[in-house]
Amino acid sequence: MAKTIGTITTYDGDEHQYLRGHRVRVVGVMKGAAASDHDPDRDGAVLRDDDEIERAGGVTAGDRIEVQPWLEREQRWSFVASDPRAIDLACFRHLTKTC
Repeated sequence: MAKTIGTITTYDGDEHQYLRGHRVRVVGVMKGAAASDHDPDRDGAVLRDDDEIERAGGVTAGDRIEVQPWLEREQRWSFVASDPRAIDLACFRHLTKTC
C-alpha cells in the first residue's frame, strides 16, 4: 500500500495560484470531489487514513486532495488547508493519463 497521508509534494496547477510551485503536505482525500456534479453536502467525506483511502479505491483523477502549504518564513506547515485537484499535485501527475 502506498502512503498518501503525510506525503510532501509540489502544487503545479492554476486553480489555486497562491500555491503554485509551493511545497504542500497531504492531509486528506475527498473522493470524487473534482467532478462538476459533486455535492459536498452529500458527498463531503474527507478520508484521513491510508487504509480508508485504499478501501475507497486509492487516489484517482476525480479526487481533490486536502493539503497544507509549507510556510518557509515560519518553518512550519500552515494551519489553513486548500483542496486542489489530485492531478495538480506533482505526486499524482501520473493520474492525468487516466483522465
